Amino acid sequence: MADERRLAVGVIGVGAMGRHHARVYEEVEGAALEGVFDVDAERANAVAARHGTAAVGLEPLLDRVDAVSVAVPTAHHLEVVRTCLEAGVPTLVEKPVVGDLADGRALRRAVEAAGVPVQVGHVERFNPAVEALEGILEGLSIVDVTARRLGPPPGRPIADGAVVDLMIHDIDVVLALLEDDPVDVTGRGVAGDRHASALLEFPDAVASLTASRLTQRKVRSLEVTAEECLVAVDYLEQSIEIHRRSVPEYVRREEGVRFRRESLVERVRVSDDEPLRRELASFLETVRTGSTPEVTVEDGLAALEVARRIEGAGRDDRPTADLEASRE
Repeated sequence: MADERRLAVGVIGVGAMGRHHARVYEEVEGAALEGVFDVDAERANAVAARHGTAAVGLEPLLDRVDAVSVAVPTAHHLEVVRTCLEAGVPTLVEKPVVGDLADGRALRRAVEAAGVPVQVGHVERFNPAVEALEGILEGLSIVDVTARRLGPPPGRPIADGAVVDLMIHDIDVVLALLEDDPVDVTGRGVAGDRHASALLEFPDAVASLTASRLTQRKVRSLEVTAEECLVAVDYLEQSIEIHRRSVPEYVRREEGVRFRRESLVERVRVSDDEPLRRELASFLETVRTGSTPEVTVEDGLAALEVARRIEGAGRDDRPTADLEASRE
């Protein structure tokens, strides 16, 4: 076990995402990477050797840690998180929180019964640009949010379509920023749902979202239009620009008087911290203090509910099921 100043942590599932959790836990202050588990023993041993820890069985790992990250395939989230809860181990589970809304209801009940913190890995909430955006938007009258999450085909198979794999990040951010549920959802997917778009209507705003695994340029952007200004976020650059009201001006030139508008752009300084590092640090603080996770299971389920509504709307023109049906 780690000494009193550090939490003993482990990672369950060290594939594409889990290996990054192992890397950050090895480096982050206040944590000691006590071990990793993966059903692929060769992969577990390789990751353990890379980070100076041990590859162990699931139960032995839960016996020796204070907290754990779960990064197994989504289909196994409910089973694995339940096992962690039964062992009394606080858990961070990667997004989407589960694949099926019925599993989500079962997970909600398990979390409530165990009384153990469970955080959902919606990492964009911890992007420094998004955290700064929340302060910028306070008090503004938001009317539109536009998000694009595009990229080339990945070099590995992914079971989920673009909505649940990619767009769900932006769904989560939009729900957090607007602090409301959409009153209507429409969506369309093409090319086997590898490219998708959606329109979410809220009481006082709309959100237009696009996600794709088919474009040849990686884009991660968010624009918020308010009555007072437009705020543009680049997730990759971790940058923010605020476009204020333009200033009308008449300019005298040789050919006569010309009218122009000068755009006022304010560039906000944002830290370049790695979002995953901030996410895991927040999770560890939750474990130490027993506080509510920054991204709860309820937040994860809300994003998944909207994602499934978008997919349903894309398959036919029938009205999608009401959100409350999934919360019974």
